[in-house]
Amino acid sequence: MLAIVAAVVFGFALLLDLLNTDLGAPDLFNWNTLVLVGLLCLALFHAGVGRGRRWSRRRRS
Repeated sequence: MLAIVAAVVFGFALLLDLLNTDLGAPDLFNWNTLVLVGLLCLALFHAGVGRGRRWSRRRRS
């Protein structure tokens, strides 16, 4: 799930960069901040956060 969030954030940052759009709050939501948020989501995904718990129906003997 976090990988999908990161892809969406990266896509939004790319659109902002390509269209040279200013969101009005230059210190809060610029494309550098969005790239860092995307990298944070990818790092959390690779660390195993947000994957949920695997449930197994097999019994261990």
